[in-house]
Amino acid sequence: MSGDNEVHATITIRLIRSFQHRNIRSLVLHNINTEQLVEDFIEYISEKLTSAPNLPPFHNHAFDTLKIETQAHGYKTNDPVINQQDDLKLILKPKHRLMDCGVKHETEINFFKMEDYLKYKENPELVW
Repeated sequence: MSGDNEVHATITIRLIRSFQHRNIRSLVLHNINTEQLVEDFIEYISEKLTSAPNLPPFHNHAFDTLKIETQAHGYKTNDPVINQQDDLKLILKPKHRLMDCGVKHETEINFFKMEDYLKYKENPELVW
């Protein structure tokens, strides 16, 4: 669908390169069509990363998963790295549209490597 039915949003992507070292940077994306598929959005973010001048260590990281962290006027987690609750509900499913996964204007989304996330969930200690 296109035209008047499109919903555009500003979305903050929290790039998590290392859970244990709390290596996180943000990338703010404007005018995101929330009717697009999650896998198309992942591809779009990956393209944006390659040209982001302030994010060189993140350019070639194997990000593969998106998970909603917070939404405007929503709850916040106590974990400084990622909300570990509600994975089934908050992890965006590739064949779904962003809006169907709950993404709307001013949503903050984590972008990470699933393998690293699962290791962090087993032992959520930070290394300083």
